[in-house]
Amino acid sequence: MIELQRKVITGATDGPHLLITGGVHGDEFEPMAAIRRLMGEVEPSGLRGRLTLVPVVNEAAYRNQHRCAEDGLDLARTCPGDPDGSITERTAHALSQLIPTADYYIDLHTGGTTVSVSPMSGYGLHANAEVLDNARAMARAFNLPFIWGTDGSLDGRSMSVARDANVPAMYTEYFGSATCNPQGIEDYVAGCLNVMGHLGMIDRDQPASRIEYVVEDERKNSGYMQIQNPAPFDGFFDPAVSLGQRVAAEETLGTVTDVLGDRVETVRAQQAGIVLTLKTFSRVNQDDGLVVVVEVDRPLGG
Repeated sequence: MIELQRKVITGATDGPHLLITGGVHGDEFEPMAAIRRLMGEVEPSGLRGRLTLVPVVNEAAYRNQHRCAEDGLDLARTCPGDPDGSITERTAHALSQLIPTADYYIDLHTGGTTVSVSPMSGYGLHANAEVLDNARAMARAFNLPFIWGTDGSLDGRSMSVARDANVPAMYTEYFGSATCNPQGIEDYVAGCLNVMGHLGMIDRDQPASRIEYVVEDERKNSGYMQIQNPAPFDGFFDPAVSLGQRVAAEETLGTVTDVLGDRVETVRAQQAGIVLTLKTFSRVNQDDGLVVVVEVDRPLGG
């Protein structure tokens, strides 16, 4: 049986229960640092309700210094897990038991070792209008530049567990590329406190909006980052675009080259929009998603 290490802060007065998790993948470091910061900054005397903080969900992957544990399973595709299964399946089960105990849920991520993601908040397009409106409001309160509402039917994820339990939930992404960005830690701490303020758990003035884009895309597999603009074969990826860049459909995103350079194939954008994620680890496998391009609706002007 897996027991997730957590800190529970119980407020002096009643209020909602907010769960915040990090380290669903073992190579995503800003969430771990930000949640530890929150442990020291949130005082019970100023809190209404209950805050549960889990800085490293996937401790086996963290010890493995990798996205995944030694069984090779992606925890974010394994929920609700199996209490009698492999290490990742047991961890997924423990997380899936915890999520429904909360009234609201935030899952903090990054691009990990191999990918960089433009700072964003996301949520699934829930069939229940009240749950969806609460998730939207949380994502806005978190106050990262990009907000992305996507296909709510994707399974195996922390978000799908929250979906099935009707828990309003959001996730975030913030850079990656095997670093721990200090600004990412600051923005994650601030974002979580913003959501707590929005939920009435703490007294906090909401900052000026940093939101530049809000996109909702109900199409099947929208939000499934790993399948967009795939590598045509195993090789070396040389990107031709950068995060936040606008691209046109069929524009060159980069090239994939074999070891001797005899085979070179151009990867072209399957859609027009903004580059949201970029594969930054040059060695890629066939079908790896290299670039996520989001078809933006309209800029909100901040």
